[in-house]
Amino acid sequence: MRGGPGAVVDLEDRMRGPLTFGTAGLRGPVRAGPNGMNTAVVIRTTAGVAAWLSAHGKAGETVVVGRDARHGSERFALAAAEVLAAAGFDARLLPGPLPTPVLAFAVKHLGAAAGVQITASHNPPADNGYKLYDDSGSQIVPPSDGEIEAAIAAAPVAREVARKPGVPVLGEEIVEDYLARVATIPPAGARTLRVAATALHGVGADVVQRALAGAGFTDVHLVAEQSVPDPDFPTVSFPNPEEPGATDLLLALAADVEADLAIALDPDADRCALGVRDRGRSWRMLRGDEAGVLLGEHVLSTTSSEDPLVATTIVSSSMLSRIAEAHGARYAETLTGFKWLTRAGAGLVFAYEEALGLCVNPDFVRDKDGIAAAVLACDLAATLRATGRSLLDVLDELARRHGVHLTDQLSLRVTDLSVRGEVLDAVRQSPPTSLAGVPVSTEDLRPGTDAVRMSGAGVRVVIRPSGTEPKLKTYLQTVEPVAVSLDEAKAVAADRLAALRADVEALLSKHLP
Repeated sequence: MRGGPGAVVDLEDRMRGPLTFGTAGLRGPVRAGPNGMNTAVVIRTTAGVAAWLSAHGKAGETVVVGRDARHGSERFALAAAEVLAAAGFDARLLPGPLPTPVLAFAVKHLGAAAGVQITASHNPPADNGYKLYDDSGSQIVPPSDGEIEAAIAAAPVAREVARKPGVPVLGEEIVEDYLARVATIPPAGARTLRVAATALHGVGADVVQRALAGAGFTDVHLVAEQSVPDPDFPTVSFPNPEEPGATDLLLALAADVEADLAIALDPDADRCALGVRDRGRSWRMLRGDEAGVLLGEHVLSTTSSEDPLVATTIVSSSMLSRIAEAHGARYAETLTGFKWLTRAGAGLVFAYEEALGLCVNPDFVRDKDGIAAAVLACDLAATLRATGRSLLDVLDELARRHGVHLTDQLSLRVTDLSVRGEVLDAVRQSPPTSLAGVPVSTEDLRPGTDAVRMSGAGVRVVIRPSGTEPKLKTYLQTVEPVAVSLDEAKAVAADRLAALRADVEALLSKHLP
């Protein structure tokens, strides 16, 4: 046998499968075998989706298929569309590689039965994925994932699945309709703002520039090295705005052009990260929770809804609940993932998750939308700039009103996925009685979700396995009311957060097999 032991391990991994179809659809490396993303896997998956749709009375209806610019995306999207067409559906392809929010918009806008987006979002360059939206325009939730997985298992081998070529391609009008709706999001106001932005080699550069221009923001500078889609992501080691170093070129450009705001989209442009110049004149990226409370406050300050609802997840900062209370708005807390957030309840005007997911336009995109979030962030920054204030000033004002809320995250990357469950079960069986010097109680969040939550006065920890990456994720929060001075409260909260992080690191290390 050629290739040696490494080749045998690789072959075994490729054949260990198939990829699990969950509520995030499929995601995995582009390679041959049932445990990878390839045309055969996409064909059988789509055959299962078609059978599931037909079983739910959707036979013959419209299904929209979109894609990003990753390796394999074009052929995977075409294969999915051809399988749907052969199964009797009115399949439509989006016109080229486009942001995931455009696909989510198209599903609702066209009254489609479903939408498929071929994307691996911010995963490493070797990966690709298959994301499914139902007729509500939201990502699927249980029990749909289990039903679809069973339908995939019952599908014939790929070569026996019919495909019908000649799938119609939607015109550029679908993008223009999306952009026209995005332009209506921000209130009419100040528009003097210089913006630095990056698409991180993904598909968002053109669309975000057009969206900003449509809303009145024309002084926009793109990171040239990252503005053309490139599936190899040559300037970043990991194409995720949250990762250290991923936004270095953006922040350098922001400093160079003396920008007022920096914006980073992830490769499929459904996530949006914001960068600001701090009071020492250096630039930094805001955490997802900081961006979330800023835009949540802005939405509630400007909404015309009589009974607005805002939502976030069990792992995000709890400050949004206090902001909602101050505005007399309703607040919901859901499990992680936008599939839950967009189903938080009637009257939803805003939702966010700490992983840079922001939904500022739930009436026409039932998912996170980095393009629309960028437009609204520019509106907020320009409005503040006109009065001599900044995003950091608003964060300080929110802290004075609602307490300093500091958050952090630990990620334990594993090669053996079973390690995640072993560590989590060990924490359940032997939970800590105190963290950062604060007595804590522990809740097992099953069966709702596979997670544990430890909380005490001013501290909270949530541990859960990632749904899209081989990681065990831990989310930390400390809250400190501002009794005397903001600086003093920040210092106390920061010290407690550092102690909390150290205790949780020790806890996880103790339970590693």
